[in-house]
Amino acid sequence: QVQLVESGGGLVQDGGSLRLSCAASGRSSDIYKMGWFRQAPGKEREFVATSAGMATFYAESVKGRFTISGENGKNMVYLQMNSLKPEDTAVYYCATGRFASGPVASPASYAYWGQGTQVTVSS
Repeated sequence: QVQLVESGGGLVQDGGSLRLSCAASGRSSDIYKMGWFRQAPGKEREFVATSAGMATFYAESVKGRFTISGENGKNMVYLQMNSLKPEDTAVYYCATGRFASGPVASPASYAYWGQGTQVTVSS
């Protein structure tokens, strides 16, 4: 079992910044990939960014604005979000997956999920 605790969401104006944090505890083999997904009302959950080993992956919609980073030794992952837009408004979820568990952008590749943290960007 892996437990994930997210923090850092909130309300910010268009163009502002927020930093999300996620702390994972549990079996290390289940925490190879640590990533972020988001879900807006009425929409499907979508991939945002993932850190897997030494590599990072981003959705096209956030490239150049969001940065994922981590502290592998502490099983922490962060999402620095700059130049936020109203369309970034969503509940953001931290998730972890095992090595070779599937495509990094697919929610099905992640076995464990946090409770979510709300990010609201006002225009």
